[in-house]
Amino acid sequence: MRADVTDLKIGDKVCAILAGSGYAEYVSVQEGQCLPIPAGLTFAEAASLPETVFTVWSNVFQRGNLKSGETLLIHGGNSGIGITGIQIAHSLGIRVIVTVGSDEKGQKCLDLGAASYINYKTQDFETVLQEEGVDVILDMIGGNYLSKNVNILKPEGRLVHINAVSGSHVDLDIWKVMIKRLTITGSTLRSRDYDFKKQLAKEVQKNVWPLIESKQFKPIIFKTFPFTEAPDAHRLLEDGSHTGKIILVR
Repeated sequence: MRADVTDLKIGDKVCAILAGSGYAEYVSVQEGQCLPIPAGLTFAEAASLPETVFTVWSNVFQRGNLKSGETLLIHGGNSGIGITGIQIAHSLGIRVIVTVGSDEKGQKCLDLGAASYINYKTQDFETVLQEEGVDVILDMIGGNYLSKNVNILKPEGRLVHINAVSGSHVDLDIWKVMIKRLTITGSTLRSRDYDFKKQLAKEVQKNVWPLIESKQFKPIIFKTFPFTEAPDAHRLLEDGSHTGKIILVR
């Protein structure tokens, strides 16, 4: 045990966010990036938490400044990020709307606390939400979603990007941003330094871990695979039919 490790001891069960992606039986992580496994969770369930919880808290609640009583739109509601965002936001008194690719996925999001869903294969989310508007949008799509997002944001609305699977080069009507006083931002965790991740871990433990311990938020594991079947796990991930996390286990 290193002398500068003060909050953990040998034998403690922890989960952690790594400096970058990686598959391994053992990893070396600085203490500040570790969190105790909440009581009652398996290692597989705990493994599903750090990447998604850190991402949601950093982007939706820190950068997006989402508050109780507001409305959050999550694109990709059935993803690992989506089901995490739904549960945390719902537990904190926030109305959550999601976009999904099927009614079955939409129903699963409703079961987790979403107020409503929009099937993007049969509906245009901009048309559906044009009148009521939303306060914060978590977007991992990019592309032509940008203009639609800008159009449905309420004045002082916040748009947060965490990916751009449909393209990162977009057209933006700056006047709409100015008139509605919008904030457009985004981030990636991998490039952030240790001090940031350490502080983020403290906020997550303070604000999210109690939701898990009180069973207001639970890890959703779609399927686990042994390391030897990692290619099958990737094929399932690429298939896109799942709701929840796909976890590799020993």
